[in-house]
Amino acid sequence: MIEVSEREKRAGEAAIPVVGAGLAGCEAAWQLAEAGLPVCLFEMRPTRTTPVHTTDGFAELVCSNSLRGDSPGNAVGLLKREMECLGSLIIKSARETALPAGGALAVDRTLFSERVGERISSHPLITIERMEVLDLPQGPAIISTGPLTSPGLHATLQSLLGEEALSFFDAVAPVVAADSLVHDRLFRASRYDKGDGADYLNAPLNREQYEAFIDQLLAAERVDFKQFEQEDISFFEGCLPIEVMAERGRDTLRFGPMKPVGLIDPNTGIRPWAVVQLRQDDLAADHWNLVGFQTKLKQIEQKRVLRMIPGLEEARFARFGMVHRNTYINAPAHIDPLLRLVQKPAIRVAGQMTGVEGYVESAATGLMAGRTLASEFKGESPQAPPAETAMGGLIRHLTERPAAGFQPSNITWGLLRCPEDLRRIRSKRERRAAQAERALELIGGWGV
Repeated sequence: MIEVSEREKRAGEAAIPVVGAGLAGCEAAWQLAEAGLPVCLFEMRPTRTTPVHTTDGFAELVCSNSLRGDSPGNAVGLLKREMECLGSLIIKSARETALPAGGALAVDRTLFSERVGERISSHPLITIERMEVLDLPQGPAIISTGPLTSPGLHATLQSLLGEEALSFFDAVAPVVAADSLVHDRLFRASRYDKGDGADYLNAPLNREQYEAFIDQLLAAERVDFKQFEQEDISFFEGCLPIEVMAERGRDTLRFGPMKPVGLIDPNTGIRPWAVVQLRQDDLAADHWNLVGFQTKLKQIEQKRVLRMIPGLEEARFARFGMVHRNTYINAPAHIDPLLRLVQKPAIRVAGQMTGVEGYVESAATGLMAGRTLASEFKGESPQAPPAETAMGGLIRHLTERPAAGFQPSNITWGLLRCPEDLRRIRSKRERRAAQAERALELIGGWGV
């Protein structure tokens, strides 16, 4: 059972439990504390770890170091701006630890985690408890334990919901050391010169090199699925392993993460047949992430196959790619528009376990859970964000989709309700700009 700490007792008011100190949990705890409510943030690491975490830090980014597009012209860029309007801890910390990434917002993952942890730890209304939580709290609480929820708490949720959580497989891309790359074989550029125009390292492949790479990728040995994983092998479409993409057709990678569009090799003056992009992974630029190259190949095979890429012949791997099982709740059947569990309304859920996909989306659900719970504590009647906003679009995905066949989703323009007057704008770019402007007006009102 969750015990109240001495610090909380001295405060004279029981703290609100927030379970899980990932992106969503830290954002939820921050929003509650900033609203004047005492919080106890529970994190099981380092007492109990997961297959993919490497530290006991808060808001650790276990996959990519990118929070994706940063323009309000795309849906995730709009979502970031909505969160900034509402005082997001996660977006503020990301901006302070940002790295060059073209039109995306990428961070130094170590500094980002440290920045979030410093703010959480120093907040006078937040207490931190390092322990595994196995039971759901009796009173109001937020559960944000992520897709790698511990077996004990997972079993508790299963018992409450009356059915097994759905599952899918997520994947992690490899990271290589900069001093092991053959830089003469790479060129610096961003697609269509976005950002500073030279934020990525690019490994160009001609047709012969690409075909040889695909041959070896398809023939390479993979890590066997564990017995518990074999029950439901379904990858999230937005994060497919490269070998799975290659199985769908020899040109799938060339039109996916290896697409050469918007890139000209300065050594030849032409567009390559295919390109592997590497994104800076830390401020010192010591490590580089292979963009979109998540994989379940055995480590020895990753060395062999990925070293076929020009410039990576002697690559030293700081982290190998991997695939892990994620779990999430069948949200339309179990979650209401305020992110409360229908079977136990005192409990809110946040993060990837709700059925959103992506760092920013996960943090956004933490923000919404924290704000609506704070509103309830103040005796108000909270409402979900307007459906015309990106945050409202996430709620629509979680509550209005058919429960049968529910799948995780990133934020997209299709999730936002487009007002009738804006539908008449024929230019997609102008329509989305108008939608973004309207959304920011509405989210400002919702956040009052």
